[in-house]
Amino acid sequence: MADEEDIILSELDDEELVLQMHDDLYDGLKEEIEEGVRILLDRGWAPYDVLTKALVAGMTIVGADFRDGILFVPEVLLAANAMKAGMAILKPLLAETGAPKVGKMVIGTVKGDIHDIGKNLVGMMMEGAGFEVVDIGINNPVENYISALEREDADILGMSALLTTTMPYMKVVIDTMKEKGMREDFIVLVGGAPLNEEFGKAIGADAYCRDAAVAVQTAKDFMSRKHNKLAAG
Repeated sequence: MADEEDIILSELDDEELVLQMHDDLYDGLKEEIEEGVRILLDRGWAPYDVLTKALVAGMTIVGADFRDGILFVPEVLLAANAMKAGMAILKPLLAETGAPKVGKMVIGTVKGDIHDIGKNLVGMMMEGAGFEVVDIGINNPVENYISALEREDADILGMSALLTTTMPYMKVVIDTMKEKGMREDFIVLVGGAPLNEEFGKAIGADAYCRDAAVAVQTAKDFMSRKHNKLAAG
């Protein structure tokens, strides 16, 4: 590791620095990511470019290796944590510059279920892909989902369950959305260990996502279809 110590981020040119940040994200090095973000901003980079080229691009590599079983949950959480530290610096600047958002997601674990590691991971990875994420936490009755969707003007609803006993509650939420005539306004993604694709179809979700990497890809696909529809309309 001795040569690692010799890397001085401020001495790298932009291209090298971005690649180094991808490595640092992969290794979950929070302070290095914060420093890298500040250096790029000091060099006149637009906040949106720092977000997409350094952070999102880095998390895309993390996501692919997570999907392929090269990285595991603890490492991905570290990487996501480092990304969040970088995002904390960028967020106020992005708000000022009105940077384009990929989409907005409301995510929460269903009523009766207090598991949140999977949900947190999806939320972090979605943020890493440039989505705005509103996490409503655990043990959510249907009213929490409905009011959050209305309040936040979201595009996507993500629901998670880890217990077979709480899985059916997802259908309660989707059925309530139908009754209120709002089901068509949102992309509904579901996930959690006991779920599968058949279950997702049976309850009327748009897609079942096996893990956080799949959730990000699925959300991106649905959002690009949504944008294409709007453009065509």
